Amino acid sequence: MKPRILQFDTPTPNEAVAYFGRELGFEVDPVDLAQDLEDGRTDGYVLAETRGAEAYARARIPGAIHLPYRDIIEDSTRDLDKNLVYVCYCESIHCNAATQGALRLSALGFTAKRLSGGITTWQNAGYPTESTPGSHLRTLGE
Repeated sequence: MKPRILQFDTPTPNEAVAYFGRELGFEVDPVDLAQDLEDGRTDGYVLAETRGAEAYARARIPGAIHLPYRDIIEDSTRDLDKNLVYVCYCESIHCNAATQGALRLSALGFTAKRLSGGITTWQNAGYPTESTPGSHLRTLGE
């Protein structure tokens, strides 16, 4: 009996290159983003925080615009530049707001990617965030 991890046919190296290369086209690595921001290389893309207003106020990647995924419709994106790539991010790998934001933007004709790991991974790596003065972390029952 084969090990479970080998129960399906393993792709050829060429198939793996095509698959993993395509997968990387959808994701942005926090290390690469941090280096680009540090180097001032921000042409061609916009960071889009896709969580709600409170989360955006509490902590966001510097320079990110607030684009809650639930509000991404034709009217709300009318003034956005379709020549840019929108790098969507949310809380973490346990949140799908970035995926929903990227999906909604793509459906409207924008080019979108997702930041791997969200702002949690960003913060855990020690990269900078900014916040709105007076914002705070709400607790249950508040």
